[in-house]
Amino acid sequence: MLSLGLGLLYVPTERKMGAQMNILILGSGGREHALAWAVKQNPKCDRLIVAPGNAGITQIAECAEIDILDGAAVVALCAEQAIDFLVVGPEAPLAAGVADAARAAGILTFGPSALAAQLEASKAFTKAICDACGAPTAAWARFTEAAPARDHVTAKGAPIVIKADGLAAGKGVVVAMTLEEALAAIDDMFGGSLGAAGAEVVIEEFMAGEEASFFVLTDGVNALPIGTAQDHKRAYDGDKGPNTGGMGAYSPAPVLTQALQDQAMAEIVLPTIREMAAQGMPYQGVLYAGLMIQNGRARLVEYNARFGDPECQVLMMRLGGQILDLLLATAEGRLDQARVSWAEDHALTVVMAARGYPGDYAKGSVIKGLEALPEDSRHIVFHAGTKAHDGLVTANGGRVLNVTARGESLAEAREMAYRMVEGIDWAEGFCRKDIGWRALSADNA
Repeated sequence: MLSLGLGLLYVPTERKMGAQMNILILGSGGREHALAWAVKQNPKCDRLIVAPGNAGITQIAECAEIDILDGAAVVALCAEQAIDFLVVGPEAPLAAGVADAARAAGILTFGPSALAAQLEASKAFTKAICDACGAPTAAWARFTEAAPARDHVTAKGAPIVIKADGLAAGKGVVVAMTLEEALAAIDDMFGGSLGAAGAEVVIEEFMAGEEASFFVLTDGVNALPIGTAQDHKRAYDGDKGPNTGGMGAYSPAPVLTQALQDQAMAEIVLPTIREMAAQGMPYQGVLYAGLMIQNGRARLVEYNARFGDPECQVLMMRLGGQILDLLLATAEGRLDQARVSWAEDHALTVVMAARGYPGDYAKGSVIKGLEALPEDSRHIVFHAGTKAHDGLVTANGGRVLNVTARGESLAEAREMAYRMVEGIDWAEGFCRKDIGWRALSADNA
């Protein structure tokens, strides 16, 4: 673990094209383990630091214990460790302005400004941007008090979608199938269950269809699609149970045909990028568009300002070391020169979570069997909520492991991933047994 000195000033140095680099990734989840794993494969990566990291990340990178919401601390770490390139993983430091602080200090940074990150940090902001640029999305209304929100829902009826306006770690959306569920969600959010995130609420039209994720890099002017994925939000098999941050994912998403990707770029993503620039907050980073597909058309569900988790794990499994070149091209404003090289393969990840997640769960249980599993370009367990303790790997969060495999077909990738799951000895954990069911069912239809 790296220690952080004080009182250091960052003095940026000019980077020569192709030169090796010291790279810092902020975050501690499965997304950051996947990013670190992929970045490490690129020969441009000389030294890799992840702050704060987790038990799995320590096996491939140095880890630094700092507050990643503190821009000054991040800048100081960059100075101390002569960092050439900063990659901000999670949404919270982006919303807190860490990318702004780094750029102000002259640090080459991947990730949007705090103003641009409002595309994830505020549901109402995103809806207003969509209205301004004509991007197709659900009809919506914004409320700051429970009573008018309840009146609105009563008038509209169910099904309907209730969203906390702010960041809620993937738990701020309730798809209410009954009026009672909708009213309870409103009372819950305005009652403080999500803290400041629920101080304002956005209520949306329920959109039927199939949801999928579309990932695009943008330097503020140019845009480059880099892949599709589909995740599983519900906690239990058959898409039952409460919403979670994601219980598994696969890539590519068959539902997102090339025609749908072209439509999403032309009608949703590019208009958004142009509108953000026109409003004086150009967006630089990854734009993760959640899309609802119905009757051959895509509408925007929501934007995220960072890679999805667990979608990032399957994307990195397929992209490998080229991701560093793509991130650099984004940060340096030359994305028009970049290209993505795809293999004709599939990746699937199974999330192993602590029993009780997404509700209350215990920390500290020991996870065994990981050392005996294969780890190569086709098999890897990305760590999320883990911690190293006395030489053991222990659970330290709700979503704990991402068991990930890559195969020539989705069925092969799924079989490989679940075979790895069977080798993990963790009685206190659970996972869904049906990741990939929608695509595989379509294949067999």
